[in-house]
Amino acid sequence: MPIDHAKLARHPVLRWTIVGGAFAAFGLLLLKLFFAVLHWPYWFGTALQAEICTVLRFLVNDRWVVHHSRPTWRRLWQYHIANAGGFAVWWIIANFLQRAGVHYLLAAVLAAACSAGVSLLSNFFWVWRKRTPTA
Repeated sequence: MPIDHAKLARHPVLRWTIVGGAFAAFGLLLLKLFFAVLHWPYWFGTALQAEICTVLRFLVNDRWVVHHSRPTWRRLWQYHIANAGGFAVWWIIANFLQRAGVHYLLAAVLAAACSAGVSLLSNFFWVWRKRTPTA
C-alpha cells in the first residue's frame, strides 16, 4: 500500500513531534545561554527555559497541530497541568544526570526522551481530545 505523504504530513502526532523537536533545540539554546553564558544555577536555568518553551510550544501546538483559531486560557492551563508530569520527569532526570557527571546538554536531551511519552499521552488524551457535547 503506498504511503500518502500529504496525509502523513498533516497527522497531528507527527506535527506535535516536529514542534517538540524544534522546541527541544530552542530549549537547549536557552539552557546554554542561562547556564554557560549567564552562569545561572542549572536548576534555575532548566526551570526558566522549560516555562518559556512550554508557553511558546502551547501556542504553536494549539494553532498548527490541532487547528484552533485562537488559544484559550483553559487550554493553556490544561496544557500546563498536563505537561507538569512530563516536566517533573524531565527536570528530575536532567538534574540527576548533570550531578552524576553527564554533560548538561546531553543530560537535558536524555531527560527529554524520558518525558516525551508522558507529554504525548496527556496532550492528546486530555488537552486536545475531541469533546462530545453534553445532552
